[in-house]
Amino acid sequence: MKTLTLAEALAAASETRHLEIGVGVRSAAPRVFQQQFGRQTAVIVADENTFRAAGQAVAEAFGAAGHPQLEPFIFRAPDLYAEHRFVAELEASLRGHAAIPVAVGSGTINDLTKLASHRTGRSYMSVATAASMDGYTAFGASITYEGAKQTFQCPAPAAVVADVEVICAAPDQMNAWGYADLVAKVPAGADWILADFVGSEPIHPSAWAMVQGRLREMVSDPAGVRSRNPTAVGKLVEGLLLSGFAMQAAKSSRPASGAEHQFSHLWDMQHHTHNGSAPSHGFKVGIGTLATTALHECLLAQPLEKMDVAQCCAAWRDEAAWVAYAREQLGHNELGDVAERELRAKHSRPEQLREQLEALKAGWPKLRERLRAQLLPVATLRQMLRDAGAPTEPEQIGITRARLRQSYWQAFCLRRRFTVLDLAVRTGRLAGCLEEIFGPNGLWPISAAGSAPAREQN
Repeated sequence: MKTLTLAEALAAASETRHLEIGVGVRSAAPRVFQQQFGRQTAVIVADENTFRAAGQAVAEAFGAAGHPQLEPFIFRAPDLYAEHRFVAELEASLRGHAAIPVAVGSGTINDLTKLASHRTGRSYMSVATAASMDGYTAFGASITYEGAKQTFQCPAPAAVVADVEVICAAPDQMNAWGYADLVAKVPAGADWILADFVGSEPIHPSAWAMVQGRLREMVSDPAGVRSRNPTAVGKLVEGLLLSGFAMQAAKSSRPASGAEHQFSHLWDMQHHTHNGSAPSHGFKVGIGTLATTALHECLLAQPLEKMDVAQCCAAWRDEAAWVAYAREQLGHNELGDVAERELRAKHSRPEQLREQLEALKAGWPKLRERLRAQLLPVATLRQMLRDAGAPTEPEQIGITRARLRQSYWQAFCLRRRFTVLDLAVRTGRLAGCLEEIFGPNGLWPISAAGSAPAREQN
């Protein structure tokens, strides 16, 4: 497999032109800024926590360098998250001047600044404060708008400064969020192999190499991430940045996102909370990673080279029936509207389905081996997530096993992207696989009462 170093990925990036990563590099922020923007005025964008963590030091570094800067823009809202009203708040401020934003923070601050900067016709720089997600160098911003999580098209930052010392000191669990998001690239890669095989989304060779080439190395020390070991955290940061560069190259989240992310997006759009707040994106994706890997394993054990294509086609719902099913699953609401749009976009006519399934049947032996080579066993992934301090049971993020089981069907309805969910549904295997996954000997056994056995509750 071809691999790309961070420097090679940066050279191939279409938007991010400079990356500074290392211990203590927050002091280099003015130099990096000047390389990209000259003597243009800077304005730090942060919240109260990230300003204390690194924003104050970055402001002082700009001051010591004699570089012009405005008073920092600090989000004060206690409920700050990546929601459109906060984009509008920052956008209104940016329209009052021409300064270049310096986003000091992690996922929320970065995405808010990314979209607001784009809407005001300027680029920006990012100073990372946690290895909590892969969006620093990603094309697009994930923002909640009108009740639904949406990806808004906007460029990645012109430069990123990632101080490993600051990131190691991030609040508990934040780097575990990022670790779970990075491990998710394993089943996401398997889903991309499937999409490539059926002709839905061909693999982009450079983007694949950026994410998958060194992925095993980047996730090799989960315990080190949990203990804040600089080497382990540095590799995690590098892996997440590579993932973002891949999304830049592909102009899509496909290199970094498969069915596991659909679970997270589903729960986001259902406004799921646990203990009074929404679980992190990374932790939701971590449970999604185990869920989709378990489904992959179930399908890999089945002789799809012997499937009855005619029977599968006869059982296939027409477009109107799928839309009615989505409404039954998700309701006559905004979420149901999204599902209807996505199902209509990916629906196959009977002759298209037959052609696709015949190709799968003929190619399954070789395809199965490719998928096995890509995937890690679900038991291994479970231990890796546990070692990093991430949840491995759905109850730990407030999702019952019965709800998780239903989420497979709901997540299938939610996006047109071809994944293992589509493979399972089109071959008529999803219901049987769920019986196995949630059965007495499965990954998440459900008792007769519909919940986890008492000994497994969290």
